[in-house]
Amino acid sequence: MVYLVLYKRMRFILIFLIAVGTCRSQNITIKGKAHPSHIGKEVVLSDFTDYVNFNRIKESADTVDQDGYFELKFHSSLIRPVMISIRNLTGKLYVKPNFVYGIYFPAEDSTANHQEGTETTIDISVYGKDSTELNALIIDFNTQYNQLFTKAEGYLSPAKINVLLDTFLTAAKKRYARINDPYFKNYLEYSFATFYSSTSRSKAFLYKQFIETKPVQYTNYEYMQFLNTHFKGYLKAFASKKIGGGIYNSINAFGDYRDLKNQFNDDKTITNDTIRELVLLKGLIDFYYSPDFEKQQVLSVIEQLHRETIYPVHKSMAFTMLQNIYQLQPGAPAPDFSAHDKSGTLVKLSDYKGKYIYLNFFSSESETSQKEMQKIVDLRKKFKDKITFISVCLDDSTRSYKNYLKTNPKQDWLILYQGAGSTARQNYNIKTLSGFFFINPQMQLAQSPALMPSEGIEYKFNALFRPRKKNTIPGIR
Repeated sequence: MVYLVLYKRMRFILIFLIAVGTCRSQNITIKGKAHPSHIGKEVVLSDFTDYVNFNRIKESADTVDQDGYFELKFHSSLIRPVMISIRNLTGKLYVKPNFVYGIYFPAEDSTANHQEGTETTIDISVYGKDSTELNALIIDFNTQYNQLFTKAEGYLSPAKINVLLDTFLTAAKKRYARINDPYFKNYLEYSFATFYSSTSRSKAFLYKQFIETKPVQYTNYEYMQFLNTHFKGYLKAFASKKIGGGIYNSINAFGDYRDLKNQFNDDKTITNDTIRELVLLKGLIDFYYSPDFEKQQVLSVIEQLHRETIYPVHKSMAFTMLQNIYQLQPGAPAPDFSAHDKSGTLVKLSDYKGKYIYLNFFSSESETSQKEMQKIVDLRKKFKDKITFISVCLDDSTRSYKNYLKTNPKQDWLILYQGAGSTARQNYNIKTLSGFFFINPQMQLAQSPALMPSEGIEYKFNALFRPRKKNTIPGIR
């Protein structure tokens, strides 16, 4: 997977939402001001690879300067949401081609209960917006929705919630009657579709109302989010029915995509062939991680779908799924990356090809990953002549990284810092504040993910490097 990192430092200007000329490489600019608590931290703009997998890809990054300013650049030919993050704080911003946005990134809510390693949603403010700008409309709509249930008293049964939603739908149509923004109209429709999907509205009603006669909107976030919600667990539920019992044989016994498709011929709940294949595609990736299905057989079915589908978008989605699965599988090439050492020198992982590497990611703010770092001290004493130990610090600033090194002098192996421009975290799909990988001399993933020190990786090392005893029995070699 190729991660495009585009960033350029400029001063913040108080002119926002100005249409700009078309640019071949970067046609959306986001000029930001962050709360002083974020000074020196990396701010990242991420986009989604597609709206079936909902995997994110880092598109642009900058470091918040001493005055709190940053700038991000991004290219898109479509209106779409992007995610802007500083550490574990993430906000959504809707952007459209050929625009300059001015935003404010707030401080972390100190009263909120944040679980270590999890993402916290924040509200990003957009400067200079008028009431008809897309982000302003979405904020207004969500405010109205929240107020609807804030005012409601007592227990709300699904039936009562549906009545409230019907009333709110009528009010929303009236409130936004003069708004002609096509994206916002679609946002309204599929927001209500998602609302109704969480109540007692039947699957048949929702399918007929929002899916059956509608075009498949692969590039629309709200439509695809609703579609994912509507069909969540569909394939597994169908497999448990009498007419769907053959699904297990289609996958586990035969690994045959055509046979799998034929299992759905009698299913009347999906009348659209395009939607049916899309649902199968989404279900297959869920099956890959299910203990009820053979991983290699699931992969075989996805590969067949990739070869045989008549829908180019499905071919691309299947390819992305396969790429994500194979990328970090044991035996796959270890993704290379560059990161800075304590002197500021850029170091590449591939510089250590020809040696065993125990690679880990950590944060000085994570108590769990710090405990694992302390255990690596003893591992290195025992195996330093056989294994190269490399750690990558995920802290937001070089200051905290260097302070950590000073306060932990016994951790004297190669400890790198993931700064702006480094793709180490993204290449190894690190979602929390730690991660471990064992890499062989051929730069292949021997264990992925690898056991942590507290989980017994030492036993793996002992087995690998245990000296072989000479055979002393006569006649046997």
